[in-house]
Amino acid sequence: MSEWWTYSLSDFLMFSARTYYRQFELMNREWWPLQLLALAAGAVILGGIAHRRLASARVTFALLGAAWLWVGWAYHLQRYADINTGAPYFAAAFFLQAGLHAWMAWKAPPAPEFMTRAAGGAFLLVLLVLAGYPLLAPLYGRSWWQAEVFGFAPDPTAMLTLGVLMFWRAPWSLWVIPLLWCAASTATLLELNASRPWWPAVTALLALGAVVWGKFRR
Repeated sequence: MSEWWTYSLSDFLMFSARTYYRQFELMNREWWPLQLLALAAGAVILGGIAHRRLASARVTFALLGAAWLWVGWAYHLQRYADINTGAPYFAAAFFLQAGLHAWMAWKAPPAPEFMTRAAGGAFLLVLLVLAGYPLLAPLYGRSWWQAEVFGFAPDPTAMLTLGVLMFWRAPWSLWVIPLLWCAASTATLLELNASRPWWPAVTALLALGAVVWGKFRR
């Protein structure tokens, strides 16, 4: 047997970029029009950031918990597991993150960022992921059915979550899984030579950098 360090990520990928995006198409066709409900939930989260109230925070984290739970089951277990043997482990991580969000909804998060660049950046990040990320599919020549929507696809779900965590100054325990997923997804997309491979990693670095800079300034 060859030494383990001689392997690369490409040795473990059992699918192509076409097969990868085909999973989103099959899932979107199966569950349409529930994507509209997911986008409505994202709009509620965006409104919660705008209102900056404790009740809004509870609703926001409850909706995030539901989104991570749904992606873990409907995508990782029902779709991604068909092409990636690691999908059940990803699903377990998404279920854990859903539980952390539920805990935050019950516990009540800290006070949000007010009138800071981090707060504005968090709002803009959530808006761009919610409204702009699905547009990447047609922009890169793919079908609308292959669009990645918050609450259905893991990348926009993790990226939007980072914006919420920025705004509500969530504990670092809630950051670990979204950051790891953004790193893992970027590595996978790079190996697949897929379009826009850097979006998850760039989003994670910007969100993390904004929080670290904010703490340094304080």
